[in-house]
Amino acid sequence: MSNKGFSDKVKGEANKTKGEVKEQTGKATNDPKLEQEGKNDKTKGNVQKGVGKLKNL
Repeated sequence: MSNKGFSDKVKGEANKTKGEVKEQTGKATNDPKLEQEGKNDKTKGNVQKGVGKLKNL
């Protein structure tokens, strides 16, 4: 197994986590802008994780 995509996977997971926190905070504070930022970060994280997986193929 190669570690070529490991960095992307870690960054992706970090962005997903950050996005989840932002999204939940936005919901709790009724801040739609923050909630959307969180969703965007989660999407970015999912893409980064996918890139990391592809690099390991």
